[in-house]
Amino acid sequence: MLFIVDFDGTLSVRDTVDTLLARFAPPEWETIEAQWLAGEISAVECMQRQIGLVKVDHVALESFFRGIQLDASFLPFHQHVSQFAKIAIVSDGLDHAINISTRHAAFPQLPVFANHLSFVPDGISLSFPYLSKECTDGNGVCKCAVARDLAQDCGGPVVLIGDGKSDACLARKADVVFAKGSLVTYCVQQGIAYQPFQSFADVLAKVRKWPQEGPLLSPALLA
Repeated sequence: MLFIVDFDGTLSVRDTVDTLLARFAPPEWETIEAQWLAGEISAVECMQRQIGLVKVDHVALESFFRGIQLDASFLPFHQHVSQFAKIAIVSDGLDHAINISTRHAAFPQLPVFANHLSFVPDGISLSFPYLSKECTDGNGVCKCAVARDLAQDCGGPVVLIGDGKSDACLARKADVVFAKGSLVTYCVQQGIAYQPFQSFADVLAKVRKWPQEGPLLSPALLA
């Protein structure tokens, strides 16, 4: 069984990238964001242009990442779920932010699939190691491709836990979807069955009721 966990606004309390841009980039990042939300540009173009606006030194950025607030209820969730399933953090955000914040919070070190952040003079840049030409949603990280590759190793149902636009493609294919934020709206519009949540405590409460043997392999029994 595989759990795909989004980071920004899901494992982290707030959207890390938006908070980063609000602090270290000029206001035009919001115009670029609006273009992406309106479907005028891809997520990759949006991220590249926004990150190119960021002016910050290495020390300040590391301090910012260490200060990212995470959902503490993820810890008991992980303790329970890791007994019978694989968990991976799959995000269209920044790998360095995820690695620094989870390590600083003493969270379990999980596989991370995200856009790669690099430092350049007076700023940062992005590369996209999990970009897929087949991704029709234009995200930097194709969550469907990552989930497909990981599921080949662990088998069983795929469970998505997410909150936003970058989760939409996988929401259409996952066996079980836990949704909050704009992902709820998307699921309602597309007729996708989902479980609402606000924190990992809500997810854990639901997962504890799932059968642990045999019927576990039937996605219909997990909803």
